[in-house]
This record gives sequence, structure tokens and C-alpha cells, in this order.
Amino acid sequence: MTERLPFHFSLSCIGEGNGNPLRCSCLENPRDGGAWWAAVYGVAQSRTRLKRLSSSSSCFIDNAKAFDCVDHNKLWKVLKQMGIPDHLTCLLRNLYACQEATVRTGHGTTDWFQIGKGVRQGCILSPCLFNLHAEYIIRNAGLEEAQAGIKIARRNINNLRYADDTTLMAESEEELRSLSMKVKEESEKVGLKLNILKTKIMASGPITSWEIDGETVETVTSFIFLGSKITADGDCSHEIKKCLLLGRKALTNLDNMLKSRDITLPTKVHLVKAMVFPVVLYGCESWIIKKAECQRIDFELWCWRRLLRVPWTERRSNQSILKEISPEYSLEGLMLKLKLQ
Repeated sequence: MTERLPFHFSLSCIGEGNGNPLRCSCLENPRDGGAWWAAVYGVAQSRTRLKRLSSSSSCFIDNAKAFDCVDHNKLWKVLKQMGIPDHLTCLLRNLYACQEATVRTGHGTTDWFQIGKGVRQGCILSPCLFNLHAEYIIRNAGLEEAQAGIKIARRNINNLRYADDTTLMAESEEELRSLSMKVKEESEKVGLKLNILKTKIMASGPITSWEIDGETVETVTSFIFLGSKITADGDCSHEIKKCLLLGRKALTNLDNMLKSRDITLPTKVHLVKAMVFPVVLYGCESWIIKKAECQRIDFELWCWRRLLRVPWTERRSNQSILKEISPEYSLEGLMLKLKLQ
């Protein structure tokens, strides 16, 4: 699987086969746009496990204004403890030194004030700094040594992270509660606060109501994780239907270009492949495909017929459509290639 991961994604496998946890996190730049699927893939693999377990739970943690709450002084200490060389930390300190801001209101502007929290929005270093921050929390919470988690391929997985999205997993409610409280306590030590309203729990079986700091944590049967819908029973049919609908909408938005006589047929085919197929196949690496889903996914002929303006009343074989289009590969074939790479 690591061969499929882009360069900026690091999959840490600690102690293969000896019961130590598998940590899945983006340790470099998670905003590159390539590493997101591996986190979704990990959650998808865990949901296949959910079907075989009588009781298994996941906690989707949300930190309130995570990137804005990183305390600079604590960040420098974290970098030192994480082994970042002093000269690099010094460069970062100089980059963040003497930052000031003012707030403009309807009555003028406020006095200038010092900024001592938050990583810079839009800076390519910010995701890296936050990930080191998050890694420090996980290590101090003891999740590396914890035996709690879900066993997949003889490995123990108890947390999956992508930027500020953290998912904790365990086979029992008690283990999950313990992991959650450890992460919460360590997060608060470095200035991050748990957003109880956006933190969700998903379980394959009955689960008791949770309360953290006097607030009830909502239990859900499905959750949108990095744009993909994760369900407690592992069913992907709703997610596939959603992607197909979005694909149809994307093709409809191309109508003006597809009708144009100034654009050649090969160019139109490339447009469909570049602007429609990626929408349909978003997150397909994590899909659990059944025969019925395969039939739904094979909607490319609808795309080609719409491109060629072939009415449904015209009796024309699929073979003749494909011969005229010459698509080189099918949508289903592309999906299987992505899943196997």
C-alpha cells in the first residue's frame, strides 16, 4: 500500500506483527491533495472489520479552531522534544517573531496587539507544524504502546490522522473512552480544546451515552470523513450513489462545450475523463464494491451517449458507441486500477 502513497504521506508501521499499534498520519504536508485517501482507506478497512465484530467503536475528534490555537511558545518546546534541529526552530521563531494585528470595526481600528497563537493560514509550513504538534499529543497520550485498537492484518490500529481530523478506534467502548480521555488531556496541555458539539461517536453495536465536561457526545450511525460517508455497517451504496449524481451534474455543466462544433471529439472525450471521471471516483479506493454497485458505476455509456447526442429512442448498440469514442479504458477498469495500485 505504501507504494501507492504520494511522497508527502508517511505511513508509520511500528513493530509489525508484535502487537504494537499502527499509526497512520500525514507527517509532512497534508494539504497536497494526495494523502487524504489513505486516511479514508484506513477508516474504510476498519468499517469492514466492524461487520465481523459484535462491538466496535470509533470516535471522530474535532478540536475547536485547531490551527488557530497552537501556542507559539509551546510549539517551540514541542519541536525540540520531537527532535527538530535547533537551527530550524530558530528560523521558525524568527518567522513568527513580532507579529502584530489590528481589528477594523465600523468605528475605526483597534490598537495593535501581539499575536502569540496560531500557525499562519496559507503557509506551506503550517500543516507540517500542526502535524508535529498532533504527533506529540499522540505519543504523550501513550497510543503507541496501547493495546486498545482494531486488529487488521495482524496489526493494531487505534488512531488515524489527517491534518486536524483525528479518528480513534477500539473494539470496546471502555477502550475507546480511555483513548479519548488520554488524547483530550494531552491536547489541553498544549492549548487545544475538544469541540464536544462536533465530536461524534460511531459504534457497530449498542453504546451508552458519553459525557465529557458535562456535555453529551453525540452517537451517530454515519459520519462524513474527509468528504466520504462512513457508516457503522460499512455500506458504501449511498456514497456511490452520491458520487454518480455529482458526476452527472459535472457532465451537465459541460453541456456548452460538448455541444460546441469548434471542439473536436477527442478533446471532448479528454474533458469528460478529466472533469467527470475524477468526481465519480472520488474516494473509490475505500469503496466496498458489490455486484449491484458495479452495475451502477458503469454509467460511462450514459456519458458517451450524451456526448454524441444519441437519443434514447435511437437503437444503437453499446459496441458502436464505444467504437466511435475509443475511450481506451472503462470507468470500472480505472476504478479497479486505483484500488489495486
